[in-house]
Amino acid sequence: MILTHTARGRAPIRIALTGANGGYGRTFLAQLALTPEIVPAVLIDPDVPGVRRTLGELGTDPARVVRSADPADTARHVAEGMVVLAASGDAVDWAAVDVLVEACGRVADGYRYAAAALDHGVHVVMVSKEVDTVTGVELSARAAERGLSYLPGDGDQPANLLRLLDWVAAVGLDVVAIGKSGEYDLELDPATGRVTQAGATVDAPELLGLLELGDDVPAVLARRAEAVRGLKRAAAADSCEMTVVATRTGATADVEALHYPVARIGELADVYAAREHGGITGRDGIVDVFSALRLPGEASFAGGVFAVVRTGDPATWRTLRGKGHVLSRDGRYACVYWPYHYMGVETPLTVHAAVDRAAAPPARWTTVLAARATDDLDAGTAFAVAGHHHEIAGVAPVMIAPTPDAAPYYLLDGARLRRPVPKGGLIALSDVEGTDPRAHAAYLAGTARTI
Repeated sequence: MILTHTARGRAPIRIALTGANGGYGRTFLAQLALTPEIVPAVLIDPDVPGVRRTLGELGTDPARVVRSADPADTARHVAEGMVVLAASGDAVDWAAVDVLVEACGRVADGYRYAAAALDHGVHVVMVSKEVDTVTGVELSARAAERGLSYLPGDGDQPANLLRLLDWVAAVGLDVVAIGKSGEYDLELDPATGRVTQAGATVDAPELLGLLELGDDVPAVLARRAEAVRGLKRAAAADSCEMTVVATRTGATADVEALHYPVARIGELADVYAAREHGGITGRDGIVDVFSALRLPGEASFAGGVFAVVRTGDPATWRTLRGKGHVLSRDGRYACVYWPYHYMGVETPLTVHAAVDRAAAPPARWTTVLAARATDDLDAGTAFAVAGHHHEIAGVAPVMIAPTPDAAPYYLLDGARLRRPVPKGGLIALSDVEGTDPRAHAAYLAGTARTI
């Protein structure tokens, strides 16, 4: 049974989608079949044949799909009810679009798409977290100046965590830590002592004796981390997502590379307790990522989001513990969590919010996702974003307080070093050349507003 919703009766919302042939794009396009008020007007991706194949697999009538390279033709086709495919934004007539869903994942292109949309009175739903960590402050400010929306896209962890935090704030809970799990759980097979994460497996029999936190939580967490040291648990995408949240909440990383504790869901309130109460949290208001540890058959955290809060009235929270909610063993802390992120399935929520001009916190440079050298780097070293997790060889992402010269991690894509940088050194803007000039200028404009 498909339930009715008032959103189905609203006027059509014409969207342009960049990165239309990506994994996120497909999940969003598939959902639009169930939200007919949101019209896929213009789909932008260099792989136009790939987008056409995706639409065919989703059941779109081929007669309704047309390629365009000219804005006037695009506007005419959209008016005729066609789905327009374009290899770039050059083919877009922005007057034929109400909302841009930016999901290309590339800073230079994503910024240009978003800036063009705002310049033409089009709302922006920003799925490309990489773009946001470089130009989000400036884009957010421009949108506000124009009476437009600029929102992170629901279905990815930043927007979901911001929604959860809004709920937490609305009911008046005192936040200690917020965050998400890594994209993939650690599944421990008790029969073999092996741990699997995203298809990679290591022997970790010592974990079988570490399934309880015990009295010394930091010590147990350290032993767990050592047991799974052969797995790559940290990803640039995690720090990127948490930076999007930090710039809208003022939350900061407790340590610049994030803690990444290996923890079971029911332990989160103990793990993220204040240090004086046995946890790992050094101060209130931190943002972090954990690796979810589970046994076969146990529910996944599914890359979901959480908030650890202080409890209040003991009787109230004893009642809630009895109903299965996650509390620390001493009762001081509770963990509120949403164990999901459904990608494009949820993004229609943001499209509606954008058109409705829903209130949202502005982005400010309270935290910058910077880059620290993992090796001695020579002058001339070239940087490029690559791989599933969009990482840059030779540097690690770090969440730090903003400084005027720190180079944003994702602004380094396509740049090269002008001078050597030693291992452990922070990459400065003055160290590099060849950054995308428009994105670079937008970053500086944003820093001028807030740093």
